[in-house]
Amino acid sequence: MQEKGVQSDDHPGPNSSEPDQTNKNDAYADRRGVVLKYLERKHGRVRDFYQKHKTTLQYIFWGILLAGWLAMVISACVLNFHRALLLFVITVAAIFFVVWDHFIPKYEHQIDGLLSPGREFLDSHWFWLKWVIWSSLILGVGFWLIFDTAKLGQRQLVSFGGLIVYIILLFLFSKHPTKVCWRPVFWGIGLQFLLGLLILRTGPGRWAFQWLGNKIETFLEYTDAGASFVFGENYTDHFFAFKVLPMVVFFGAVMSVLYYLGLMQWIIRKVGWLMLVTVGSSPIESVVAACNVFFGYTESPLQVRPYLPHLTRSEFHAIMTTGFATIAANVFGTYVSLGISPAHLLTASVMSVPASLAVAKLFWPETETPKISLKNAMKMGMSDSRNILEAASQGASASISLVANITVILIAFLALSSFANAALSWFGSMFDYPQLSFEMICSYIFMPFSFMMGVDWQDSFMVGKLIGYKTFFNELVAYGRLSKLVNLRKEAGPKFVNGVQQYMSIRSETIATYALYGFGNISSLGIVIGTFTSIAPTRKRDIAAVAVRALIAGIISSFMIACIAGILSSTPVDINCHHILENAFASGLPQNTTDVVSCCQSLLSSTVVTGPGGVIPGGNHSLSSLKNCCELLKPSTLNCTWIPDAF
Repeated sequence: MQEKGVQSDDHPGPNSSEPDQTNKNDAYADRRGVVLKYLERKHGRVRDFYQKHKTTLQYIFWGILLAGWLAMVISACVLNFHRALLLFVITVAAIFFVVWDHFIPKYEHQIDGLLSPGREFLDSHWFWLKWVIWSSLILGVGFWLIFDTAKLGQRQLVSFGGLIVYIILLFLFSKHPTKVCWRPVFWGIGLQFLLGLLILRTGPGRWAFQWLGNKIETFLEYTDAGASFVFGENYTDHFFAFKVLPMVVFFGAVMSVLYYLGLMQWIIRKVGWLMLVTVGSSPIESVVAACNVFFGYTESPLQVRPYLPHLTRSEFHAIMTTGFATIAANVFGTYVSLGISPAHLLTASVMSVPASLAVAKLFWPETETPKISLKNAMKMGMSDSRNILEAASQGASASISLVANITVILIAFLALSSFANAALSWFGSMFDYPQLSFEMICSYIFMPFSFMMGVDWQDSFMVGKLIGYKTFFNELVAYGRLSKLVNLRKEAGPKFVNGVQQYMSIRSETIATYALYGFGNISSLGIVIGTFTSIAPTRKRDIAAVAVRALIAGIISSFMIACIAGILSSTPVDINCHHILENAFASGLPQNTTDVVSCCQSLLSSTVVTGPGGVIPGGNHSLSSLKNCCELLKPSTLNCTWIPDAF
């Protein structure tokens, strides 16, 4: 036992080291506490330093980023300016608007003080100045029309006459003709004319929008990566389902990301402010009109939802009109993918805002006092997404309903169109007229409207048919039909087959693109009424009272944009045809290129025929060019043997 006890003393058990281990743990804890307190003091000093110099540090941080970005942009421009053009444009635009947002609020009072003498002078002499301004404008428009008509022909004059007729009709059928405030009307028309003149007639404007349209087409082509992965390499075999509709999903995700970043709200406020100070529309009308450029007519009112119950009936009418006269950005790619010119669609989207406000204020003038102030109208909510990835996924998911809606509408409406044609043909056969169809009825109903826009008389029936599709079905069906006509013209086949016209001139296609723009169709009417009544149920009766008038105003707004396009459009057919044809036929019969075919179409449509040998070519063209064009196109409306041989 003793030995055992001794052994126990010499060899301590496992629990005998616990005091030493405890001492070590206490020492480690003390050292850890000292380190944490030291770090806490350092962290506090750094935090205090940051709070004290927060503004300076932020300026340094953003300055370093800006300097690095500018260095990168300059380097890219030096290496290849054409390749870096998009980067340069984005940088310049961003710097301009950031500087604008920083300096305008800061120096608003100083700017107002500088402008106040000029404002006082205008107020004191406005009685006679307004007559000078109006007289100058009328004379300027008159002289411009005279010289422009002499240069390009009388078709531009027809478009101008159509614009005047639409304004007169809107005034005659206005809700309150005696209470029309003409400032928004003339400012809206003048602003869309100036925008159209800048884009369609000036070289830089036309080039800029053509360039921007090409960039949008390139951007939309990135949808192919997702479509090919999901549907396989042969996804284009089902072009609309697997090529066009995925663009809606892609664009929806992009718009949701831009809304999350606050860029959409910023742009909308700027466009709304511009409409407010120029057109003179109310704050709520201006903001919703700007929203309609990017969102649909069902999403735009949600941006100002709390204020809808307090709107006047004229404001309700204006908001609905802008919704019917515009298209949403998330379906923009759908029309482009069908083959519609993105440059013309962009131009129409820019011109549609002032045009729709002008038409709305003429068709239903304001007779009440708006209650919503500018500050309230400019308040827009932020995205509820927590990050960019969530915003993109929410935007893509929200597009599911839109894709489904487009799909079922196309199936239903095309089927209804086919049934209506069969039923009308059956009914017409009872009177020995089986050619009766929905398209024919629409052609006769809307032919006068299309002709007033400046469409060639020969093409006015085809454009009237397209307007009928847009009005009674929707613009997607109409643009689909227009794209087929564009493709037939590009294929350069015969213009007439068995006496039936196959396609139109470039000018008619351009005007039709603007006339079909917008959501103004009967199917949208029910959707708009349902949306607004669900948001503002207390104003149900007022909403129903203004909806039909708003639909008519939205459709006419698109017609007026088409008139402006008809006045300002200047296609290569109008300018270079003489040179093109002389060079093309110098070495024999050329290939059916688009320019040659378009010029030949224009030449044949302007040729006066009195009989065999009595053929007078239009546009100062030679008989040789006319004969070559006749042999190239072989139209059934002109007998080529009637053209005398040129000496």
